[in-house]
Amino acid sequence: MVMNIKNFFKKDSSSYSKEKLLIHDEKRNGCCIYFNNIQDFAKKTIEMGKNDPRKIIFSLKMGFALFFVSLLIFWKEPFPEIAQFSIWAILTVLIMFEFTIGGTLIKGFNRGLGTLFAGMLAFIFAQLALWAGEWEKVVWVVSIFIVAFCGTYLKLYPTMAPYEYGYRVFILTYCILIMAGNRTGGYNVAILTRLALIALGACICLIINIGICPIWAGEDLHRLVIKNFMDLATSLEGCIDGYLNCVECDESTNHSEYNGYKSVIESTSREQTLLGFAIWEPPHGRYKMHKNPWRDFVKLSSELRHCAFMVMALHGCIQSKIQAPPEKRKVFQNELKRVGIDATNVLRELGTKLGKMEALNSHENILKEVHETAQNLQKKIDNKSYLLVNSKNWEIGKPNIIDNFDDSSNENGSSENLPLNFQSLSETAIDIRDLHTPQYPKDQLVTKSMLFNKQNHWPSCLSLLDGEKIDTIDEIETYLSASALSLATFASLLIEFVARLQNVVDCFEELSQRAEFKEPISAKS
Repeated sequence: MVMNIKNFFKKDSSSYSKEKLLIHDEKRNGCCIYFNNIQDFAKKTIEMGKNDPRKIIFSLKMGFALFFVSLLIFWKEPFPEIAQFSIWAILTVLIMFEFTIGGTLIKGFNRGLGTLFAGMLAFIFAQLALWAGEWEKVVWVVSIFIVAFCGTYLKLYPTMAPYEYGYRVFILTYCILIMAGNRTGGYNVAILTRLALIALGACICLIINIGICPIWAGEDLHRLVIKNFMDLATSLEGCIDGYLNCVECDESTNHSEYNGYKSVIESTSREQTLLGFAIWEPPHGRYKMHKNPWRDFVKLSSELRHCAFMVMALHGCIQSKIQAPPEKRKVFQNELKRVGIDATNVLRELGTKLGKMEALNSHENILKEVHETAQNLQKKIDNKSYLLVNSKNWEIGKPNIIDNFDDSSNENGSSENLPLNFQSLSETAIDIRDLHTPQYPKDQLVTKSMLFNKQNHWPSCLSLLDGEKIDTIDEIETYLSASALSLATFASLLIEFVARLQNVVDCFEELSQRAEFKEPISAKS
């Protein structure tokens, strides 16, 4: 009995020690994970500063602005109220100080306009409250309701969306001024002191942000449009090479070489934000003599985005479940590749000239080569179109059927029931007997392994499970016909991309005239 009790306590103490060790290990692992997260965060912040040093400069400018404004706390004589209400200047710097000059100016305009109207109304209602005597409190409570209602209702008007922040400042400033005047009893002194401190904070903010390493939203917009050109060129090149090299669907999903078009499509909101800031910026740097070309930059990028939709469709062809066999792709390989090379050259040349702010040569057609290669591709499709359809269903070589339809049409005097038997260039140029299609005995069941013995030209799941069998030759021919048409889809999308380049070039020329781009060196010589 005594031994059993001793063994029980030994087991209990050993289990307790094991639990204690587990808890200690969990705490140690938790501390390690927490420390690693802090270390990763520090590395990422350092890397962010290296990638864009302007963010470090902006942070330093914010620190300097708040440093100078905070000196008002130690102000004593004259006007000792300045130190008491210095928080207004500090709040103004915090609210107005934006990353770009345009953002600072639009915030400052909203802040100044809202504060000005709030101060004017505060003066008016302050005098009314003083004249009201015993009804003073009723006057300023009712005035707050009226101002809040009017300000909130007007900011919902569609054209007032850019000034929404100004309305918020207007309501906030009015309420604070009225309440501060009511508490101290001196409406005029409270209003004037706060307005003066807000103006001082705004001046310090503008001087430091514009005077020290200014960051212009217009330049960011300019660089973003250039980047869109280069990303789209890389994506187009990658999609064509990937299609001709029969890249697998999973391989092209997250590869940056194929997905560059996504940044072009997703840049809309970024462009609109930068445009809203850029139109507030004064002429500067390379844009001193320009007549606010920023809307034309956005228009050019919008036309480029229409081309990006075509590249997205081309990328969809790579990811499609229905794929053309490699031997058919090789027939059009040279023409497809040539169109892709010429189209990417046009995009890169436009992006380079946009970066240099250089106009196109008026004596040369930048689209001449790509148009010629696109026409060659179209001719190749016409000449080889028998590869893109199921030739067995053609009406060529069936004179009896055609004659019967001719007789019936003559009797009825109408051609509505005639078959579609017009011949294309390729149909008259080929002998269908030379076309070899896979033949299987009619009584033989064709399995998936017989179809996909070399490469999965079709998706691995044609609504069929592994082990199931295809019963009819018609299903095989349908699949093969659809795979050939996928090649025609890819080629037609590429031709449509070339057609849309004309709108991009037209917008570029319009921008170059409005922004007064310099003439190209070759044109000058």
